Amino acid sequence: MELNVLNKSNDTIEIEIIGERHTFPNLLRSELLKDSKVEFAAYKLEHPMDTSSKLVVKTKSGKPEKALTEAIKRIEEQISDFKKEIKKL
Repeated sequence: MELNVLNKSNDTIEIEIIGERHTFPNLLRSELLKDSKVEFAAYKLEHPMDTSSKLVVKTKSGKPEKALTEAIKRIEEQISDFKKEIKKL
């Protein structure tokens, strides 16, 4: 996975996620929206045949990079918990 920063300001970041269509960006968007410091999080594909997506994050407070990092940590914890539960089967 490769990232390109398209736009960045104090409260907003727009990144291109190369090689990802819906699965990861949708998971990340969903987790970002659980954060009370995040005002807006969305992703889009410019064209149905695109192999990359664009993710936009706007925060009410704090840096959008920090919100992204925290969302990724929460996703990692969820995956770890899921893995533990699967091993019990």
